[in-house]
Amino acid sequence: MADLVYRSVMRDIKHKILNGDYANMKLPDERSLSSDYGVSRSSIKRALGILAQQGIIFKKRGSGTFINPLYLKNQAMFRYEGSNLGITDSFKLDGKKQGIKLLNYQVVPASQEIQQDLFLNDNDFVYQIKRLRLIDDQPFMIETGYIPIKIMPTLSPAIVEGSIFNYLEESQNKTVTRSFMTISVSPSNDEDQKELHLKPTEPVGIMEGVFFLDDGTPFEVSNMRVHYQYMKYNTFVNLNQD
Repeated sequence: MADLVYRSVMRDIKHKILNGDYANMKLPDERSLSSDYGVSRSSIKRALGILAQQGIIFKKRGSGTFINPLYLKNQAMFRYEGSNLGITDSFKLDGKKQGIKLLNYQVVPASQEIQQDLFLNDNDFVYQIKRLRLIDDQPFMIETGYIPIKIMPTLSPAIVEGSIFNYLEESQNKTVTRSFMTISVSPSNDEDQKELHLKPTEPVGIMEGVFFLDDGTPFEVSNMRVHYQYMKYNTFVNLNQD
C-alpha cells in the first residue's frame, strides 16, 4: 500500500532540516509548503502537527514555524518516524533490524480489570498476544497486549507477527495517537531472564498502559518488560493546546 501523503511530506521536511535547507531555522508557511509539495493544506497541517508533537519544530505566534535547536543537537531523542505510538516505529534505530517472535496468541474473555480499562462488557472477548521484540536478533522486550475483538475482528497470528498499529492504520485508517503509561523497574523474573538473556541479579524495566485511537476509543492494554539496557526515556512537554 502506498505510503500516506503526510508521512512522505513529514520525512522530506525532516530530511531538509538535517540538510540545513531552511534559512534562519524557519520553515515556509503552510500555503507555500502546500504549493511546493503539490498536496492539500490539510496534509501539510497534519505533517507539521506531528513534527510539533515530536518536538522537532515549534510555532511562534505571529512569527512562523521554527526548528527546535535540540533536534539538531541530540537527534537520538527524536528517532520516532511513524504516525502512531507503536513499538515498531518508536524503536527505529539507524542500521538496526527489528524482529518479532510470537510467543502466545489466543482469544480469551476480558477480565474485569481489562473490561474497565478498555470499556468492555461482561460478554466481550479480547485477543491475548504475547510477543518477543528483537533488534538485530537480540531480544529487548517481552510485550503482552489485550485488544478487543470487536475493534479488530480479523486480527490473525500472521498480522501480529508485524506491526499491529501500522496494520490498523493501513486497513482501517485509524491511528493510535494517545496513551497513558506507567513506567517502573522491577527485579527480573524467570521468564525475563530466559527470554531477555538477563542474569538473576539484573533488573527489568516495565511499561504498562492503555493505548487510545485518535477518536478516543481505548484500543489496547499492554504490559512491556524491557531489557534495562534499552530503558531510556525522553519526553517533550507542551501545555499549549492551540
